[in-house]
Amino acid sequence: MWQNTIMARGWESKDVEAQTEEAQELKAPSDKTTKSVDQMQKDRDKQGLELSRKRILNELEVATHPNHRKSLEAALAHLDQKLNESK
Repeated sequence: MWQNTIMARGWESKDVEAQTEEAQELKAPSDKTTKSVDQMQKDRDKQGLELSRKRILNELEVATHPNHRKSLEAALAHLDQKLNESK
């Protein structure tokens, strides 16, 4: 029983140490991870375009009507163009 208590305390101190280190990292982020507001907005826009592209591709897989397929293909081409511009 005595050994279990020591092990539990050791584990707790390691956990507290990890939490302390994590808190310090959050307070002082490294220069590598800091992004400007513009860069974060561009990243969000790009993620939105990529998600839209995946959705269009999924719809294209099941679309059967020729006019609907044509519309989806045009939307896909537009999204691809936007993604290429954002590179």
